[in-house]
Amino acid sequence: MKAAFITQTGPPEVITYGDLPQPKPGRRQCLIKVAAVDVNPIDVYVRSGAIPMKLSFPFILGRDLAGTVVEAGAGVRGYKPGDRVWASNQGAEGRPGTFAEYAAVDYRWLNLIPEGVSDEDIVSLSLTGITAQLGLVRNAALRPREILFVNGGTGGVGACVVQMAKILGARVIATAGTDEKVAACRDLGADLAINYRTQDVVAAVRDFAPEGVNVWWETLREPDFDRAIPLLALRGRMVIMAGREARPPFPVGPFYVKDCSLHGLAVFNSSAREQRAAANAINRWVAEGKLRARIDRVLPLEQAAAAHRLQEESTVQKTGALAGKLVLRP
Repeated sequence: MKAAFITQTGPPEVITYGDLPQPKPGRRQCLIKVAAVDVNPIDVYVRSGAIPMKLSFPFILGRDLAGTVVEAGAGVRGYKPGDRVWASNQGAEGRPGTFAEYAAVDYRWLNLIPEGVSDEDIVSLSLTGITAQLGLVRNAALRPREILFVNGGTGGVGACVVQMAKILGARVIATAGTDEKVAACRDLGADLAINYRTQDVVAAVRDFAPEGVNVWWETLREPDFDRAIPLLALRGRMVIMAGREARPPFPVGPFYVKDCSLHGLAVFNSSAREQRAAANAINRWVAEGKLRARIDRVLPLEQAAAAHRLQEESTVQKTGALAGKLVLRP
């Protein structure tokens, strides 16, 4: 089968598109004919070696997939050949990645694709959607009529956060770096969209939320806690999901006197059961037309190196070049 893989960590050029043996499903696995995969920032960090991981080479890249079951192991429950499925959290803890024509996936990580939903849409919502749902519901316990702020409302996770917060009944403030992206935030449902390059974010937030923000979702790798914490409401919650090497100053006093809480969120720590609960919500919202994918472009899998370069420029070099997810088709 064709696959995009690495035999060492390094720049995008270390990615090889070539032939590898087709996997054989184990007793609890389904063999999936992959129809679509996506690129996530975590893929860039693993490929580059920025995140130390025990990798078995050749290592197939990718966390998410959408496709069709072609074979089910004897111990598989709930899935059969012909079922359209999606999965996330692959390419970790000994599980092969997804950038290939076929993948063998433990059925506990699989979810059925709702009727009428495309492979590209569901795969682009997989890791980002699970991250957003777990952070909003499990970690922050977002409630109706609360106010949520998210930095970067058109990014992969940010776009899901905006939409899900609205689904959950919150009022949403989102930032973006261009007028076009500000308009996109409004289209996703944001009640207030701020251009952080041309507007005073702090003044706009205070005007919209004079009693403070209930949930602050931070997507930046270097959070500015000195700016954010004064804007939190009493018992405000912050969710942080990036910045492994970040060591920003933290104003302890203003934080604790308001009974605030800080929630770290690394989605790979969540169990298959936790991810299934999030996936069920995603499936329901997508089927109801409440949750929409934001896809920047769709490329063939053979262009995996170019896709990684684009993702790295947008995420690590902070060019903001992408306006949605990168999806690849084998």
